[in-house]
Amino acid sequence: MGAARARRLADRIARIVAEMLERRIKDPRLGFVTVTDVRMTGDLRDATVYYTVYGPDEERVATAAALDSAKGVIRTEVGRQTGLRHTPSVTFVADTVPDNARHIEELLERAKVADARVARNREGAHPAGDPDPYRPGPDGDGGYHLGQSPDGADHEAGYSAS
Repeated sequence: MGAARARRLADRIARIVAEMLERRIKDPRLGFVTVTDVRMTGDLRDATVYYTVYGPDEERVATAAALDSAKGVIRTEVGRQTGLRHTPSVTFVADTVPDNARHIEELLERAKVADARVARNREGAHPAGDPDPYRPGPDGDGGYHLGQSPDGADHEAGYSAS
């Protein structure tokens, strides 16, 4: 089976599942669910439906139970609407991408606050050492030679002063 066919079928299944959750599944445990993605195996035998739930953790747990109990009805409808010879099994998996994105946003906000604090501390600060550590050396060529100190003395490190 081609990857393009699997992707088209996954898109079709996503629409079918979303429509069923909105109109046909009347389980009171079902929260505000969004189908984020569907992945098919290469042989089109298994469909993994990724979803998110808006609400607290209790609602997410209840929604997972409701989706698990509605799996058979949803699979039957998928088979009816797709007309496949073998209806794929349906597995629901909570999508963690939104939670990860939210965590990354929080980390970025903390980094932004820390950067602002560093910038505030830097205002009006002066370097602890010489403001121009690269001032010209005694020979006027822009620096000192190896083995030579600022006072021009050779430190006998085995290097030539020239």
